[in-house]
This record gives sequence, structure tokens and C-alpha cells, in this order.
Amino acid sequence: MSSTHLSGTFTLGTHTVKRLGYGAMQLAGPGVFGPPKDPETAIAVLREVVANGVNHIDTSDFYGPHYTNQIIRQALHPYADDLVIVTKIGARRDEQGAWLPAFSPAELTQAVHDNLRNLGLDVLDVVNLRCMFDAHGPAEGSLEEPLSVLAELQQQGLVRHIGLSNVTSAQVAQGQKICEIVCVQNNYNLVHRDDDALIDELAGKGIAYVPFFPLGGFTPLQSTTLSDVAQQVGASPMQVALAWLLQRSPNILLIPGTSSLAHLKENLAAAQLKLPGEAIAKLNAI
Repeated sequence: MSSTHLSGTFTLGTHTVKRLGYGAMQLAGPGVFGPPKDPETAIAVLREVVANGVNHIDTSDFYGPHYTNQIIRQALHPYADDLVIVTKIGARRDEQGAWLPAFSPAELTQAVHDNLRNLGLDVLDVVNLRCMFDAHGPAEGSLEEPLSVLAELQQQGLVRHIGLSNVTSAQVAQGQKICEIVCVQNNYNLVHRDDDALIDELAGKGIAYVPFFPLGGFTPLQSTTLSDVAQQVGASPMQVALAWLLQRSPNILLIPGTSSLAHLKENLAAAQLKLPGEAIAKLNAI
């Protein structure tokens, strides 16, 4: 069976994308800071991503900062017509690499222009507003001012579609009163399921849900149940974790990241893995 058949597609803005995409965060240096340790491999990974039919790449100009977008441009520009590059604004890095909020109108506007320049684009397909009211996860706070800035940039023709990242259900509802929201990007995976209700709510509205850290992020997923299921279905634990997400809800788009060609191959193969009902039941019980 083809990967497209099993993982399917979903609408992201005005594009139809394959549900298994690619996250470019790990192409930057250690701690997502500084240049890639191996620029040639980073370019090879990006070209292999596109060669395998992936048409959704997630990035941000604060990865590096700047390096990740610059290497995407170097590897893939001019871009294929069906390639959707999604970026994020709302944060910045200091000289030591610490993550800081960048929510003022000037900072948000600058970030859009930085993304355009470093990616070599005239318009950004999708821009996620990354909310940093709390360093540890979504926290309530008004999005009216920053989202209005982004909506204005959309009206100027610099941004096609707008998404939200690190947000609550109430913030999504507030955002929808300001502009159309095409996706939500929050932390979600097999062992971090705070967003179960939000995923279902968004699915009902036809809005994409994009889990960041689908494999656990800086602390990779570990579970005896996950390892057991992986052994039973003849796949790696990470492939099972990705397949579980694809089967969790049709509006979930995956963006697993890697700087390794071998890991990329493993991740892409997860699109062909169909977990049986008993395996899903075991994983749901984690």
C-alpha cells in the first residue's frame, strides 16, 4: 500500500498536504542554536524529504536563528509548486540561545520579513503565532493585539494563512474572531495527551492539529508497552508512536524532525504502518 493511501491527506489553508510532513528544527546546531554541525547532510536530508513526496515542511526563523531557513532555501529553492512551508513567529533568541517572547508589533512584523528574506519567498504560506505566556505550555492570555498584527500582514499580502501554537481552546476561539485559523500546533504525543478534547474540537471544524514533539522532543518517548507493541508489529517504537498519531484523528498532521537520513527513512516508513485495534487499545491505555 502506498504511504499516501494509509496516512492520507488533509487541507492546510488552500493546499492539500500529505499528513506525514517534516520538521526542520533539528537542522540547526545543538539546542536549536547556531549553524548545522553538518550542512551537507542537512541539505541532503531536505532534498530527500521532497524526493519522497513530502509537501509540508515546518520551520521558523528563530531556529538557529536564521540558519534553518537559509539552509531550506539553499537546498530547495526554487520550491515545488505543491510544497507548503509553515513558519512560526512570536519568539526570539538571545546571544546565549535562550528563548524569549517577541510579541510586540515591531518584533512580529520584523519576524515575518526575516522569514520571507531567509526563505526567499514573496509570501509565507502559513504563519503560526507562537504564544509564550508560560514557558512550560499553553497559558491563558489575550491574543488580540499580536494576532491583529499578523492579520494586518495577511491583508498586506505577506502571509496567506494563519495558525496558532502553544494555545488553549479559549485562545483558538478568540483567534477565530480575528481571522481564519487553519492549524494549531501544540505539544502532543503518546504520553502527553492534554489536548485530546481540543483535537476532537478542531477536527469538527476542519482545522489541522500539528503536534510538536510527536516523539517526545528533547526527552524521547519511553514505554514498555510501546516497545512491546513495536515488537509485535515488527516496527520501531518511534514508528509505532507516529502511526498511533496518524490513526488518532484525521486532522493530525505530523512533522517529525531529524538531521539524519537513516532516521528520516524510518520516520517516512511510519506512514505505511497500520496498527491493529488491539495495539491501539494497548497504546491508548498508557
